[in-house]
Amino acid sequence: MTGSSVSSRKVLSKIATNRLQKELTEWQINPPFGFTHKVTDNLQRWVIEVNGAQGTIYANEKYQLQVDFPENYPMEAPQVIFLNPAPLHPHIYSNGHICLDILYDSWSPAMTVGSICISILSMLSSSAVKERPEDNDRYVKNCRNGRSPKETRWWFHDDKV
Repeated sequence: MTGSSVSSRKVLSKIATNRLQKELTEWQINPPFGFTHKVTDNLQRWVIEVNGAQGTIYANEKYQLQVDFPENYPMEAPQVIFLNPAPLHPHIYSNGHICLDILYDSWSPAMTVGSICISILSMLSSSAVKERPEDNDRYVKNCRNGRSPKETRWWFHDDKV
């Protein structure tokens, strides 16, 4: 969630709290390779460091994901964005919004923060070019005033990158 919507965020349900505590415990025991959870006292917002995979155009690069969990997680997908600077990628906008179906239409409550991270790393690793989406400027302009990427009607048409 953006800075303006953080204060209006609803409290996590008991189910969401229990699920996130379980995922956090599992993460601490066996974190996904290439990711580091930056520990805070806020269970509803995680900041995760992403290390670009070796052998890819993102090797040795570090980025940060911000994961904001809705009150009814895991029934509803978390909001996941890259903090600035967002990586140059055909499915990542300069404001950090990520065009990835599992974050929206294809979300399943069986998914975890770890599986989201692996999917994002896979998306990054499969790209052969570092460039913004063709509609980056228009999209970012339309997202001013803190619009969530979950309010976007995404068109998932390119699974090659």
